[in-house]
Amino acid sequence: MRRLAVVVLTGAVLVSGCAAEENPADPLQLAATLEPARPEVSPEQSATPEGRVLPLGRATSVAVAGGRVAVALTDPPSVALYPVDLSGEPVVVPLPGPAERLVAVGDAVEAVVPSGVVVTIRPDGSTSQRAVEGGPVDVARVDGATLVAQRDLKQVAVDGRVVSGISSPDRLVAVGDAAVVLDRPRSAVFDLDPAAESPGAGLRAGEGATNAVADRFGRVFVVDTRGGELMAFSTAPLIMRLRYPLPGAPYGMAYDEARDLVWITLTGRNEVVGFDVAGGEPVEEHRFATVRQPDSVAVDPGSGRVFVASGDGRGMQVIG
Repeated sequence: MRRLAVVVLTGAVLVSGCAAEENPADPLQLAATLEPARPEVSPEQSATPEGRVLPLGRATSVAVAGGRVAVALTDPPSVALYPVDLSGEPVVVPLPGPAERLVAVGDAVEAVVPSGVVVTIRPDGSTSQRAVEGGPVDVARVDGATLVAQRDLKQVAVDGRVVSGISSPDRLVAVGDAAVVLDRPRSAVFDLDPAAESPGAGLRAGEGATNAVADRFGRVFVVDTRGGELMAFSTAPLIMRLRYPLPGAPYGMAYDEARDLVWITLTGRNEVVGFDVAGGEPVEEHRFATVRQPDSVAVDPGSGRVFVASGDGRGMQVIG
């Protein structure tokens, strides 16, 4: 029987950004040693992947922007740009190092390289780049400001200034004129006002949260990879609204605003699931077999086509 637990908290917990070893009184501490959740190592495929599979090397991220689907590859470090309808050969853009994250920004894609650079890739394959110190791992646009998560420096840069005191800023999610920061080691989410000097309230997000997306209603959906759950938070104030069981080590996430679908990969099952989130409770609409190790997913809002990239070199799957 499907189970849905709705949790409403009247207040969020104010916490500092110190690591648990330095702050054993941290109410968000899960264990004496903090270890971020990672995608589960997938079993061998037992079902034929839905749709079409393009041969590709190991991919770390996939994104859709400007009529292109961009896939970040590790060997050699590069981004392959395909027409979103797959009507032609890809343009391959070299990178100075492997990208941890691809983020759609208008018609361009930004490749975030932790070795210290953010590369802007336009639909025609032209690029520009900017150096970013401190281990950049994610970017977001909030009310005209550019936010960059700097994991090694434990801070978020905001157009030349910083919001400090964040133990591990691993993911940034823009929500209106503010943002939510996901801290993977503490499996927690935090309010972030770009004009503030430090993060705001924080809440636990399961046992091992890894990724997050926002929907058009201002909710932030988070997957708990270790605990096997989908969670939703509202902001201003930060409140957990639901916890939904999702076995199979959920990891990759993408949101289709045109159809109100949240797509989630299950690395423990080699599957991708699409949930209708227009109402108060997620409703499963789609479930497909995938390539092995489906670590990342993206969706084309125009066609609804879904792209699943393998983290162990089994290619990119195209559904729809």
